[in-house]
Amino acid sequence: MHVERITRGVAGTMILLSLGLSVVHSNWWLLFTAFVGANLLQSAFTDTCPLMAVLRRLGVDDK
Repeated sequence: MHVERITRGVAGTMILLSLGLSVVHSNWWLLFTAFVGANLLQSAFTDTCPLMAVLRRLGVDDK
């Protein structure tokens, strides 16, 4: 898989997981949802993402 697809998959999973935890456990999990959303927004403008850097260091195919 490619770095971009893995990043989108991880972000989507984290958002859905934190939304589920906010319903079942505590509304404070919505802060994690907001963090992931803010990171995605920042990534759209700066084209940098911590997860993408980690994946590239691990040798995941870039394209």
